[in-house]
Amino acid sequence: MSQDARTTMATWFAGMAMIASALAGIGCKPSAPPAPPPPAVVVTEVVQRDVPIYSEWVGTTVGFVNAQVMPRVQGYLLEQRYKDGDCVKANEPLFVIDERRYKTALDQALGNLAEQRANLRKNQLDVGRFTPLAARGAVSNQELDDAVQATRASEAQVKAAEAAVENARLDLGWTRIHSPIDGIAGIAPVQVGDLVTPSTVLTTVSRIDPMKVAFPITEREYLRVVDRINEHRDDGHAQDAPELQLILVDGRTYPLPGRFSVTDREVDRKTGTILVQALFPNPDALLRPGLYAKVRAPTVTARGALVVPQSAVQEIQGVYQVAVVGPDDKVALRTVAVGKQVEGLWIIDEGLQPGERVVSEGLQKIKDGIAVKPMPDSSDRNPLAKE
Repeated sequence: MSQDARTTMATWFAGMAMIASALAGIGCKPSAPPAPPPPAVVVTEVVQRDVPIYSEWVGTTVGFVNAQVMPRVQGYLLEQRYKDGDCVKANEPLFVIDERRYKTALDQALGNLAEQRANLRKNQLDVGRFTPLAARGAVSNQELDDAVQATRASEAQVKAAEAAVENARLDLGWTRIHSPIDGIAGIAPVQVGDLVTPSTVLTTVSRIDPMKVAFPITEREYLRVVDRINEHRDDGHAQDAPELQLILVDGRTYPLPGRFSVTDREVDRKTGTILVQALFPNPDALLRPGLYAKVRAPTVTARGALVVPQSAVQEIQGVYQVAVVGPDDKVALRTVAVGKQVEGLWIIDEGLQPGERVVSEGLQKIKDGIAVKPMPDSSDRNPLAKE
């Protein structure tokens, strides 16, 4: 075989080997990965129902009765007969003031009364003795008249002395200072040995069951509830009166509901509000005067409102959107108009229909137009699942 023939044959075998190698490479290329499954999301149906709208006000707790305990006489404080913060009963002794000067004053008043009564008796005897003598001319009428006037003066002096004795008894009794009401006695700002006067506040006793809560409301809110407040004031109860909730400063809701009690006599011209008092039962003395708390009450009912969980609504630069899952399980992002937030729910004013499904969990997984795997939200965290 000639040299050219051998070269041509070698070239042909090399080409065939390259073709076979290329075909083998094509046959071994891996297939494309399968499409990922639709993301699973939690959906909730849009519900239509009547929703109570709550109003909130900031209030302060006030004792039902706050009685300042002040002495009526001056003297040195000898005893404090209660422990600061104790529950005390009406007429229970709280303090004792040194009584010696008042006991002496009473003894002196009693002695003066005895003297005046003796003078009265003497003058009465003189009148009795002078009357028959004057009739016989043995004494002058002037002497009889003087005896009669002296008797009348003595009667007046006896009454004055009796009043002085009573006043001295009162002063002596006021050295024992008693609680005017049942309640909790505060910490005494005075100590044994202090000189106290009628202007000294010894302590304050507060009746705290029920507890008053005072808070201001606007004129509009007042006009909305005034009929029920007046009905309660007149009859002791009111039909459909809203129950008030008390939210304490630590976020807890006070377990016992309250009720409106009374409104102040006028609207504050500077603020346009009127002061309202509510009453809350306080059998365990949890509430104390001076606490700050929020008062919460349903004042309006939105009839036939559409509601969705708050987690289903996204806000982007003031625009509110929800992800609606259609019958084909595809997502459509929709702009909505929202109303009030109530109990973990948004009220939707426009943009949704009852029964539509919205994504409440998994919004970060989706975008407009994709297919999803919807799962109903039956967890305890869903406020609509609790109905």
